[in-house]
Amino acid sequence: MSFSVEERGNPNTQNYRIFFKNAEGKYISPFHDIPMCADEAQNVFHMVVEVPRWTNAKMEIATKEPLNPVKQDIKKGNLRYVANIFPHKGYIWNYGAIPQTWEDPLHKDGDTGCCGDNDPIDVCDIGTKVCLRGEVIKVKVLGVLAMIDEGETDWKVIAINVEDPEAKDFNNIEDVRRLKPGYLEATVDWFKRYKVPDGKPENQFAFNGEFKDKDFAVETIKATHGFWKALVSQQTNAGDLNCKNTCVSGGDSPHFCSDEDAKALVRATCPCGSEEPIPCTVDKWFYCAKN
Repeated sequence: MSFSVEERGNPNTQNYRIFFKNAEGKYISPFHDIPMCADEAQNVFHMVVEVPRWTNAKMEIATKEPLNPVKQDIKKGNLRYVANIFPHKGYIWNYGAIPQTWEDPLHKDGDTGCCGDNDPIDVCDIGTKVCLRGEVIKVKVLGVLAMIDEGETDWKVIAINVEDPEAKDFNNIEDVRRLKPGYLEATVDWFKRYKVPDGKPENQFAFNGEFKDKDFAVETIKATHGFWKALVSQQTNAGDLNCKNTCVSGGDSPHFCSDEDAKALVRATCPCGSEEPIPCTVDKWFYCAKN
């Protein structure tokens, strides 16, 4: 199963969008139409890469827009970039989401005591390759971190690209601790402090900031898949989320989007144009004391 992307608008502007297509060239939603599992028997999952490693632009699946293209987050009317908090430069992994998952904001998690953040579950690929924005890769799940972001449960799955030359050596979270010393500690530090330059407090974690193992992570992903199923089958109130899809829902569903309607939605966006420069302030370093 392969996927491709179509860029619209001008990169590094508020009109920039990345739309997704399947192998037949049909427009699809990366939130709803890409299968969660690439190999269910082996617990291999699809990952939509939103942010390549070492970059700063806060790209994300636009869950409230038709066909859910990837776009850059907006904060106070401006494009959002994460700060470089010494010694971290941008994102320290390929960062993205597992499709067909959803952290239900009305479900209080029994372990964290907090409700979900209303987004697909996040995933950090620790492989050696720097992926492309919008790339869909297959990942082996290794563990998960339970971050509490402004009172919401925000799971961070740790995984590795199955095509990574070292993937065979990584089968659980302890393999990361053993073979990539310091990476898990850096991951906790990154998530704890990345909003501090914006004047916000450090994020908190369930389980005292300890990573849970592969089995726990897989069960957590499957639970969020169940919430997603309820979402697209209208058993749960979608709120302002856009559930339009071209592959999952039947033609009688209000969520179904025909090929022609999908093409019209994409054509209505700005055509692909020249890239705007990234503000030089994005390269600034911040030095924050650790609490």
